[in-house]
Amino acid sequence: MTENTETAAGSFRAARIDLDAVRRNLGAVRAFVGRDVATAPRVMAVVKANAYGHGALAVAEAAQAAGVDWLGVADIAEALELRRHGITAPILAWLHSPDADFAAAIAAGVSVGVSSPEQLRQVTDAAARLARTASVQLKLDTGLSRNGFPEADWTGAFAVARAAEIAGAISVDGLFSHLSNASPEADAAQCAQFDIGIAAARQAGLAPTLLHIAATAAALTEPAARYTMVRIGIGVYGLSPWGDGLPEGLELTPVMTLAARVAAVRRVVAGTAASYDYTWRAERDTTLALVPLGYADGIPRQASGRASVAINGVQYPVVGRVAMDQFIVDVGDTPVQVGDEVVLFGDPRSGVPSAEDWAEAAGTINYEIVTRIGQRVPRSAR
Repeated sequence: MTENTETAAGSFRAARIDLDAVRRNLGAVRAFVGRDVATAPRVMAVVKANAYGHGALAVAEAAQAAGVDWLGVADIAEALELRRHGITAPILAWLHSPDADFAAAIAAGVSVGVSSPEQLRQVTDAAARLARTASVQLKLDTGLSRNGFPEADWTGAFAVARAAEIAGAISVDGLFSHLSNASPEADAAQCAQFDIGIAAARQAGLAPTLLHIAATAAALTEPAARYTMVRIGIGVYGLSPWGDGLPEGLELTPVMTLAARVAAVRRVVAGTAASYDYTWRAERDTTLALVPLGYADGIPRQASGRASVAINGVQYPVVGRVAMDQFIVDVGDTPVQVGDEVVLFGDPRSGVPSAEDWAEAAGTINYEIVTRIGQRVPRSAR
């Protein structure tokens, strides 16, 4: 068996990130969501979780250069990391630990998503200590039963928030929620609840200009859910929130191409077993190629024996168990050499498998496939 741990042909493992695709995708989404409303909504690019595994700083820089209105992250640490690297676009952070550093967020000009009376008090206190006005966006629970003020607490929360505004501690710049995507009817019911919340906030004297409930799915299919801003997550990365297509008139380009180099090639005879548990045996004499990616790199073990990869433009099946650092591909009688490029997923229009193909093989969603790619895989952004 011929082996190679560092090939001259290129990176042993690589996630190639196409920043031009990020910019194109944002432009396409902006045009699409603004085409049938009198006033086009603002667009937030969601770059939480290391930009869904694509590299938060590079994607944020591309989005900022493309003129995106807002960036969205889950927690304050993610927002501060972007600020430290020169990202100046407005940022919203909305998921907080009990000891979250709201003062650091306020000092960095990060808008804070607030989901509970305790968080509202903490943000107000931090702003008072800094003698600065904190940008706040109140999250309303409209039916997802996660974080956010439940309806029973809206009146009290709005009154407290308005008092804090009058005192100069906070500015309630936004109200937001999150849809379940369970069905159009369920989403419409949540929007109706959101409308009640908006009306109650205004009745309390608040005047938020940023109203957002729609992520990519609703932004693309439900104009009534667009309000004054939409949060685009998976769409930024060129993937469909449904996995099986996009609305007519919208074209997105997958941003990540996950690749490696063949690390070893072995010719085996019929009956030879491969990888752990011997779940696969060769039905004929064949050639096996070793790919140096495994579940430590985010390759789903559940896709063992079900996924495919492309080598030199031809797709071949993954056989045997996906291991921690490697898996095996059956290339038949095709001449494959150590160092040949293996593409696990990318833009299917180029003849390679897609992230959705891997999601189907693993019984999951394309979001998870790209987000789970580990740090051992270098990101190469261009």
